[in-house]
Amino acid sequence: RWIKFEEKVEDGGERWSAPYVPALPLHSLFQLRMCLQKGTMLLDLDASSFKEIIGKVLSGQPEEAELQPKLRERLAALLLRQPRHQPTKSVLQRFTELSLSPCRGMHGTSHEKAKSWSEAGAPLSATPLKEQLRNRFKKKVPPGTEAAHVAVGEVEFLEKPFTTFIRLRQAVVLGSLAEVALPSRFLFILLGPKAEVKSYHEVGRAMAMLLMDELFQRVARQAEHREDLIAGMEAFLDELTVLPPRKWDPSARIPPPNGLLSPHRRTAMQPPGWQSHGNGDMAAAADRGGLEHPCIREELRRTGRLFGGLLRDIQRKAPWYGSDFSDALHPQCLSAVLYIYLATVTNAITFGGMLGDATASMQGVLESFLGTAIAGSFFCLFSGQPLTILSSTGPVLVFERLLFSFSQDYSLDYLEFRLWIGLWVAFFGMVLVATEASHLVQYFTRFTEEGFCALISLIFIYDSLKKMLSLADAFPINWQYRLDNITSYSCICNLSRPGRRLLILTCLTTSAPSSSSSQHHLSIHPYLLALPRHHPALLDGVCQGLEWGTLSRTQCLGQGGYLVGTSCQYVPDVTLISFLLFGGTFFSCTVLKHFRNSRYFPAGVRKLVSDFAVILAIVASCIVDAVLGLETPKLLVPSELKPTNPMRGWIIFPFRANPWWVCLVSMVPAVLVTILIFMDQQITAVILNRREYKLQKGAGFHLDLLCVSLLMAVTSATGLPWYVSSTVISLAHMESLRKESATSAPGEHPEFLGIREQRLTGLAVFIMMGVSIFMAPILKHIPMPVLYGVFLHMGAAALNTIQLTDRVRLLLMPAKHQPDLAYLRHVSLHRVHLFTIIQLLCLALLWVLKSTKAAFIFPVMV
Repeated sequence: RWIKFEEKVEDGGERWSAPYVPALPLHSLFQLRMCLQKGTMLLDLDASSFKEIIGKVLSGQPEEAELQPKLRERLAALLLRQPRHQPTKSVLQRFTELSLSPCRGMHGTSHEKAKSWSEAGAPLSATPLKEQLRNRFKKKVPPGTEAAHVAVGEVEFLEKPFTTFIRLRQAVVLGSLAEVALPSRFLFILLGPKAEVKSYHEVGRAMAMLLMDELFQRVARQAEHREDLIAGMEAFLDELTVLPPRKWDPSARIPPPNGLLSPHRRTAMQPPGWQSHGNGDMAAAADRGGLEHPCIREELRRTGRLFGGLLRDIQRKAPWYGSDFSDALHPQCLSAVLYIYLATVTNAITFGGMLGDATASMQGVLESFLGTAIAGSFFCLFSGQPLTILSSTGPVLVFERLLFSFSQDYSLDYLEFRLWIGLWVAFFGMVLVATEASHLVQYFTRFTEEGFCALISLIFIYDSLKKMLSLADAFPINWQYRLDNITSYSCICNLSRPGRRLLILTCLTTSAPSSSSSQHHLSIHPYLLALPRHHPALLDGVCQGLEWGTLSRTQCLGQGGYLVGTSCQYVPDVTLISFLLFGGTFFSCTVLKHFRNSRYFPAGVRKLVSDFAVILAIVASCIVDAVLGLETPKLLVPSELKPTNPMRGWIIFPFRANPWWVCLVSMVPAVLVTILIFMDQQITAVILNRREYKLQKGAGFHLDLLCVSLLMAVTSATGLPWYVSSTVISLAHMESLRKESATSAPGEHPEFLGIREQRLTGLAVFIMMGVSIFMAPILKHIPMPVLYGVFLHMGAAALNTIQLTDRVRLLLMPAKHQPDLAYLRHVSLHRVHLFTIIQLLCLALLWVLKSTKAAFIFPVMV
C-alpha cells in the first residue's frame, strides 16, 4: 500500500513494514508508459459500484482487442473476488491474541482467520463492511483522501496482457475493495500470462508511485485525452533521479525524509524550456527562493496619519477578539498555563529580590508579584500580540539601581523621581505610537534579532547556574570532612556575653516507659553552655527546653546565642541533591519535550507527554524531593498584601518631597528609558512575529507599544516595577502552544500548522500570579533548584531556535560532516565563519556592557 510512501507486508504476513521511499527499476516505468499508450483508457466513467465498472470495462474493449464471452466471464469472476488485506491491529489486540492462542490451538486460530473479512476468494461486498469502518488505520488518513486501486498479476488463461486505466467522473466507495472505506476515483488493471509476472509486479508499483505524486494527480484529474496522461508521465520522468548500479543495495529501504518539497515550489522552480533531468538545479532554485529578502509586513507600512498604524492594528485585531478566547479551549493550553506560571513566578521572585536589594526594599518581591499580575493581565486583554509575556528585565534593573543611587546622593525621593520619569516615558511612547515609529523595526536584520535573542537566552542560562552555585554558600559543603575524624566534630551553643561564665550544665530527663516495662528511666545529659552566673531560673528553663537531651539550633538562637564548632555550618546532602534536582529537571524537560518524535507509544500518548513535558518534570522532581525529605531551598512567596517597605504607600504623589524642577530634569533619563523600552519591546515583537511561526491573526506593533506606555504610567504611579516583553519566556509560551496536524501518513512527520493564538493562557497566568499570595502553603513545597532547572531549559530552548547556534556548531565540524544547509550552498564557508565570528564578538561586547553600569543603553548597542 502507498500513502505518500510505500509499505509492504513482511514475509511473516503478520505486519506492515515501516514506510520507505520506493525504488523502482527504470525499465518498469518505460513498460508502464507503453501500457498507457496501448491499453484501454476510460476517462470520466459513470459507475456506482465495482461490479458495474468491471462490466463496462470488459464490454467496452475495442474491436481488435474484444474478449470472448467465456474469457470475459472468467476475468469478471477473478476481478470481483475479495482481495486479501492485512488489517492493522493495536498492541492490545495482539496481546489478546497471544494470550488466547494456547487455549484455541492451531485449529481455532485457522478458524478465526477463515472468518476474517479480508479472506481472499470470497465474493466482493457491494457495501463497506463494519471491519472497514472500524479500521484503526483510517486515523492516519488525512480528511478528503481518495483511494486508488492497482490490480496486477498473472493468470494462466490469458495469452496477452490485459491493461486498463479508469478514471471515474465521481469518486465512489467501491464496497469492500479497499482496506479502508474511502471513495475511489482511479483504477489500474494489468493482467497477463505467467511468463512476465515479475515485470507486472514492478509495473504495478510504478503505477502506484505515479498516482502518489501530487503533480501527476493534478494531471490525471484534468486529462481529457490519452496524450495528456502520457505528458504528465513524461514530466514525472523529467524529475527522476537515477542511482547507478552496484553503488547501492537495491534491497535497502530508504527512510522517509524529514521534509518534502511542496508541489507549489516544484512547479515554481521549472521555468519555460526547462530541460534539466537532475535535481541539483531544482534544489538550488528552491534554496534561493528561501533566501530572498522578505517583503515589508503589512503591519509595518506607514499610513502617513497620526495614530494611523494604531487604528489599523485595532481594526486588524478586533474581528479576532472573540476567537482569542474560544481558541484556548484545548488541553494544550492548560499545560502552557502551568508551565509559564511557574516560570513567571520564579522570574518575579528573582527580580523582586534583586530590586529589593538595589532599592532598599522600596520595591520587593510583593511589588513584583502585584505588578506582574496587573501589567500582564492588562496587556493580555488589550495588546496586539497577547502571546507576549511581560516581565522585568536586566537593563531595567540596572537603571533602577543607578536611579536609586542618584536619588540617595542628591537627597531626592526615589519613588517620586521615578514617577516623573515614568510619566515622561509614557508621553514619549504615545508620541512614538502617534508618529508610527514602529515601522522602523522593519530594518531589524537577522543579525540584530539573533544577537538580542542570544544575549537574553545566555542571561537566563547564566542566572540559573549562578543561583545554583550560590547554594554552596547557603548550604556549604564540608570539604574537610573525614570519616576517621568523626569523633572530633562538634557543635555547641554559646550564650556567652560580657559578664557570663562558661559552665557545664547537667540536665536530668525522664524517658518514656518501654512497652515491656512500666518503669521510667532517668537519663543524665551534660551540656557545655555559656550562661549568666546568677540566673538559676534560666538554667531550669534551658533544661526544660532540652527535650530528649537536645538543644536545637532554633532554641539556641532564640536565647540570643550562637553556634560554635567544626560541624555547625555543615548541611549534609542539601547542595548535592539540589544540583541533582536541577540537572534532573532540565534533562527531563528536554527529553520529554522531544518525546513527540519518539518511536515508543501511540502518537496521541507521545503528543500528550510532550505538551505536558515541563509539568511532568516539575511534579517528578517535587516527588523525589518530598520522598528524600531534605531541607532544600523552597519557593517562598509573600503571604501578606502590604508594601515591602513600611515607609511607603501604594500611591506615589508627584509634588511631595522633591523640588518642582525635578519634573523637568527627569526628561533626560526618560529619553534613555524610552529608547530602552522601545528597543527591548520591539525586538522581542519582531522575533515573536516571525513568518515561520505561521501566525494567522496578525501582529500589533503599535498597539503593543501603546499598552506598554500606558503601563509605564500606571506602575510608576503605584511604585511597582516597570515591565517590558520577556523574550525567553514569550518564546517558551509560543513553543508550548505549537499546533501540528492530527493525521499524518505513515512515515510522514506531523505538519507544523502554527501557534494556538489566543489571550486566555497569558491572562490565566497573570491572574494566578495575583492570587499566589493565597497559594503560599502549596507553592512552598516546590524546590527552587527545580525552577532553576526550568529556567535553564527555557534559555537553552530559546538558544536553539536561532541560526547562530547552528553556525557556531559549524565552526567545530569538519567540512565533510557538516549538514546540508541552504546557506552553505550559496555562501562560501569562510564567509559564513567570518559572519559568525563577528556576531560572537558583538555578543561578547554586549555581555561586557551588560555587566557594567552602562547596561541600560545596551538595546541601543544591539
